[in-house]
Amino acid sequence: MLSSPVLALRCPVCRSQLNMIRDAGTPVLACAEGHSFDAAKQGYFNLLVGKGTAFEADTAEMVAARVGFLATGHYGPLAEAVAAAVVPFLPTEAATLLDSGTGTGYYLRVMLDAAAAASSHVTAIGLDISKFALRRAARLNPEAVNLVCDVWQPLPVADHAIDVVTVIFAPRNRAEFARVLRPGGRLVVVTPRAGHLAAIAGRTGMLGIEEGKDDKLVDAMSAQFSLEAVHDLDIPLVLSPEEVADLAYMGPAGHHLDRAELSERLAGLESNTAVAARFRISVFRLTPSR
Repeated sequence: MLSSPVLALRCPVCRSQLNMIRDAGTPVLACAEGHSFDAAKQGYFNLLVGKGTAFEADTAEMVAARVGFLATGHYGPLAEAVAAAVVPFLPTEAATLLDSGTGTGYYLRVMLDAAAAASSHVTAIGLDISKFALRRAARLNPEAVNLVCDVWQPLPVADHAIDVVTVIFAPRNRAEFARVLRPGGRLVVVTPRAGHLAAIAGRTGMLGIEEGKDDKLVDAMSAQFSLEAVHDLDIPLVLSPEEVADLAYMGPAGHHLDRAELSERLAGLESNTAVAARFRISVFRLTPSR
């Protein structure tokens, strides 16, 4: 099950091809230069090397909050919309998909199911900096290769090996995405729009979305990508206090929020809080090298 994407992987130490071997039944990614990476018991591989990363990974508590919130189905329409944007660009016979910042694998699962329904054979790679998130992702998406790595470092992926890269609420290393995509490949980026969760942002300590952020995204991508399509999605939500807490804690604000303090802050919240989730799905096409 972990064979197909392996041919597209590169060693984070020497950039040689990584191949799958089995050591006493345990999957191992290894290159010809002797560098090897054992699968964790949960099924993911840790490819962080050297000093690791300067970026703070999501904690086990933040990941648990995300799993709890996503299990409610509130963001199901977003997952379906992302899949609808991605699947048309996946070749039917043999497609490769890179989900950068895959988190718990929730969105990738929906994409893979939608691709299968369209009779598209997809091999997938999920990247994330949080081992706690990838423990969940590896269980949810066992057919994908799930890798702990730093997206701001050279990605452990071969040149021109990927048909579609997805980035859902995650950092964007446009130079590396351009390197790994095939000519004419697509980059699908999901971002919050102005007004996203505005009704609860202040009370929960979540950051607001600045005006003009969408234009900045297009400008930042313009050196390697051209904007091909934009899909805006608004989802009206009615949330319990616990769901509000999970929603706040599962994102970037979770790094500086205390869960107990957050619960106290939300103690007086109504049993049902109406809030709007506002998203933009941007589809970029890789432009030819000049």
